[in-house]
Amino acid sequence: MARAAHPALKLLWAALALALLAYAGACALMYSQQRALMYFPQGTRLDAIHTDFQLDRGDAVLRGWVLNPGREDALLYFGGNAEAVEGMRTRLRAWFPDRTVYLLAYRGYGASDGAPEEALLFDDALALFDHAKAAHGEGRIAVVGRSLGSGVASYVAGQRPVDRLVLVTPFDSLVAVAQGHYPWLPAHWLLKDRYESDRHLAGYAGPLLVVRAGRDRVVPPANTDRLIDGLPKAPQVLVLPEASHDSVFNDDDAADAITRFLRD
Repeated sequence: MARAAHPALKLLWAALALALLAYAGACALMYSQQRALMYFPQGTRLDAIHTDFQLDRGDAVLRGWVLNPGREDALLYFGGNAEAVEGMRTRLRAWFPDRTVYLLAYRGYGASDGAPEEALLFDDALALFDHAKAAHGEGRIAVVGRSLGSGVASYVAGQRPVDRLVLVTPFDSLVAVAQGHYPWLPAHWLLKDRYESDRHLAGYAGPLLVVRAGRDRVVPPANTDRLIDGLPKAPQVLVLPEASHDSVFNDDDAADAITRFLRD
């Protein structure tokens, strides 16, 4: 006759089963709600009447601003997550008086229609580049991407003839960043929107400036290091020791370095 399982052993197996169920439930919740947890457009929304530029993508109208219109050269700015890009208008207009600057809110951000997701943001960014290229003919088109926007900018640089590229607080991939912040989650298997800048820049050998914040708590230094180490050509790197992830553009050294890089 088989011996009955020890009560303590039964409790142990029951606790393990509950832990596994809780872990699976947490993973399922993160997977199903990941875009709501990843993108933060809520604080950026505004009425379309406050914009002066739009790009019709068929399934959505994207809206933003054009600064210094009529210049031969252009610059595309892709902002960070939760960033209201109109807040950069005064800076960018003053920094780049010889370039027409395009600020376009991502889907679901600002006054743009739709909802954000990686593939759509990438396609929208290429459409903006193509629009600028058609408008500026032989003019040069530079791209600046900040934080999440560095992932968008990296994709554009891998797909289009970007003249110069500036990445502010960039990362190697969003998967790697997420894994660092949530080591208990299998981020590699869960994330749909991956923003693999290391892969997208594998074929980009043009001029590149990387701006990193010494007190960045959002993008760990290791993620920026891996991006830099994997580039086909060593970039220029500006380190701002006292800057945080959100205060980079408050540092005069950032303005000087970026304007000089895009002017040279």
